Parts: sequence; C-alpha cells; structure tokens
Amino acid sequence: MKDDMYKPKYITNIDRLSQLSEGEKEALKKVAQTYVFRINDYYLSLIDWSDPHDPIRRIVIPMAEELDEYGTWDASDEKSNYVVPGCQHKYATTALLLVSEVCGAYCRYCFRKRLFRDDVKEALLDVREGIDYIEKTPQINNVLLTGGDPLALSTRKLTTIIESLRNIEHIQIIRIGTKMPLFHPMRIYEDEELLRTIRKFSTINKRIYVMAHVDHPRELTKEAKKAFEALHDAGAIIVNQTPVLKGINDDPDVLAHLLDELSWMGVTPYYFFVNRPVAGNKSFVLPLHEVYRIVEEAKAKTSGLGKRVKLVMSHASGKIEILAIENKKAYLKYHQSRYGHHGKFFVLDCPDDATWFDDLPGSDQYVK
Repeated sequence: MKDDMYKPKYITNIDRLSQLSEGEKEALKKVAQTYVFRINDYYLSLIDWSDPHDPIRRIVIPMAEELDEYGTWDASDEKSNYVVPGCQHKYATTALLLVSEVCGAYCRYCFRKRLFRDDVKEALLDVREGIDYIEKTPQINNVLLTGGDPLALSTRKLTTIIESLRNIEHIQIIRIGTKMPLFHPMRIYEDEELLRTIRKFSTINKRIYVMAHVDHPRELTKEAKKAFEALHDAGAIIVNQTPVLKGINDDPDVLAHLLDELSWMGVTPYYFFVNRPVAGNKSFVLPLHEVYRIVEEAKAKTSGLGKRVKLVMSHASGKIEILAIENKKAYLKYHQSRYGHHGKFFVLDCPDDATWFDDLPGSDQYVK
C-alpha cells in the first residue's frame, strides 16, 4: 500500500456536521445513540445540503423517523443460518463469512445494522473456524465475504482470507460484498497491493466477484468509476445490487439511469431488493405493487443488458423473485430456497398496503 494513499477523515459525532442546525443536531444525536452513525469527508462532499430531500443525504445522515416503531433487528432471521461463529450456511452451495463489523459509512437503511451494536458479535476478525467448516463441506463452491464491509479490513488481512479460501479446491468463486467503491473509491484504485491480490486470485476458472452496492447514479463520480475500472483491470467481475428505497431511488427515471450507467460501465445489474422490515427503516418502505411498478417502468427505459436485474425479497425462507404484481395478485418464484422450494412458482393475493412477503395472505405455508 502506498504511503501517500488518500486517507479519508471520518465523522462519527453529529456535532461535527456543520451543515446541520443546532436543533437538528440535538434531535439526530438521539437517533445515533440507537443506530450508529459514520461518514467520511469524501462521501459527505456528494450531499446537496440545499435539498432537504437529497437522496445521498438520506443514505447516510440520520433521520428522526428512524426512532419510529417498526420492524426487527434481524428481519431475515440470519441468526438461524450460523453453523459456526462468523459463518452462515443457508443455501447448499454458498457460505457467508462475516469478516468485518465496520463499513466506509453506515447506510441508514442497512439490514444488518445490528452488527454495529456493542452487544452483538456476529462478525469476526478471526474466521479460521468458518474457513475450516467450508473446507470440510465440499458442496460449498462459492463464498461471500461480507459484514460490514470486507474492504474496511487491511489489505494484508483480506489477502490472508482470500488466499486461505483459494487453497480449498472446491471453492470456485469468492465474492466480496462492498460499498467501498462509492464510499471510499481511492481505497481501491490507490491500493496496488489490493489490486495485485485480486489479479493473483481471480483467474479464468476461479473468479473473484465484487458485489457492489450502487444505490443512486450520483454516487458514480469519476473517482468511483476509476475504482470500478481498476477492479475490472485486475480481473474482478463486478455486479450490482441495491434495494428500492423511498426517497432515494423510487423513481423510474433514476433507476433507469442507474441501469444504463452500470451497463455502460460493464457492471451487471444483479438484484433490486425489496426493503427488509428492519428496525429503523420505516421511512424507506414502499408497497410491493409500487416497487414492482417502479422497477418495470425503469426496465422499459433501458436495454436488454439493464433488464437482467431481478426484483427479489430476501426472506428468511429464501430469495423470492417478484415476477409480476397485477390486479392485486403477486406472481412469485423461489429464486433460492431454504426448504427445497427452488423454482417453485406461486400466486398470492397482494393487498395494496403489503410491503413484505409476510404481508401476503397465505405466505406462511411457504416458510417451512
């Protein structure tokens, strides 16, 4: 790693946000006591403070509405997926290693915000027990490094984890779930050691995939694009996944622009997620029929490359793809299943106020 590599200045104290009034600071400090706050100077510079509804602001700056009663800390019941500390194994061929409890900044809508509480220890810096489990489980052929953000680790630590996984013959794909290309792009394109690691371990038969989280086209600055270009040049395959969120990207023109930009950059649009009913997320919630409409109108404005994206609910029972919502009916399919329902197509009533799978009458028959 170069000594002159850009090191962002982090803010974890609401009082240091000079753009907020004293009254706003006092109100939001109460939010930050429950849901942790962190941002850096680079991403802070992307906010248009003259617009109180600025989508970049909504991604990272606390809001009083986060204290409204809503949801649970673990809406997808991830706790039941742990096979050893720090390692989840929900689907047969895929394992998750939670390697970090830190991110470049903290998204207000995060579905794993529980990890950033002092009383929760799900992510582990020492993942040897998880790697041992993966080595002894030959049906696992791909591993997702997640957290938190794996790129918040030191490059040396990350390289050690990747090298350990590459020494397991049955692991074909290593995935890195990250928003660092948006939160701190210089961490990628200035870090020659990181790029060497990707170049070494992302080969023609065993690729490293970067699972990026671009929520809004305005995040795709020249610095962010430079980070994606560096990852491409190092041999990583990049895909993108984002939830559809009220006040951030719930506009067909915005999502269409995002799909276009990603396709032009060679980043595969992978998933649009329905917001999970996680504590603090009430202000981001949209009805299912509205999410479906927004996504379909966006896809109508983009090419076939942009249309590759799938709209899914990441439910405790599996990933449920929303194929259509018409005439108060939801047409669904299990894209992944915890209970052997892979590929199962089914139709449920979809009330106008339904925002999650559990809100659909009859959904309980598929959760076991």
